[in-house]
Amino acid sequence: MLLKVLFFIFLLYSNLSFARPVSYPEGWTSIIQNNSEMNSILIHYSPTFKYSLGYRAEYYKAKEYSIHTFNYNHLIKRWNKKHSQANFYTKKGVGILHTDFANYESKNKYTGYIGISSDWETRRYFTSYENRYFHSGKINNYFSQKLKVGVAPYIANYGKFHTWIMFALDHNPEAINAITYSPLLRFFYKTHLVEIGSNNHNKFLFNWTSRF
Repeated sequence: MLLKVLFFIFLLYSNLSFARPVSYPEGWTSIIQNNSEMNSILIHYSPTFKYSLGYRAEYYKAKEYSIHTFNYNHLIKRWNKKHSQANFYTKKGVGILHTDFANYESKNKYTGYIGISSDWETRRYFTSYENRYFHSGKINNYFSQKLKVGVAPYIANYGKFHTWIMFALDHNPEAINAITYSPLLRFFYKTHLVEIGSNNHNKFLFNWTSRF
């Protein structure tokens, strides 16, 4: 029985850990995200399964600014059950914001953010919640949050092609469209994960995660 439980946990962690803030020990991860509000890339290294260190760059389209930050993610708690796993993380970053928007021509400002991330999943069902408070003085300060749920139409074995049907709900009070929802499809095979979809404002979404 113990071996079966451990094997299930291995499959669960191997299949769904792509999008998590921390990878396996000594693992590298790159995450590229593109939506109607911003483009971002995160590259991080996980010395252990408890935390990751990395570089994050973001570009915000509406206010035309970019940020470059040192990113730190920390696994606070993990719950391993017989047929499920849950995780709770904190995520932090500090760095520089650069903008040419409006009266801020070639303006540089120290910036930072802090937030939490949690998820619960089985090999069939998935749900996650994350939020972030972003601060950069007078240029931009905001709170955002996201809820995501998903279901796998079939159960694939480790190393095979996986498909998930997902639904994401975003709340960004400072954005032009404060609330958006996005049906999307998630595919992953071995060390690559791709998400594609479109939100309720007909804006295309594309995310790509690679683990190496």
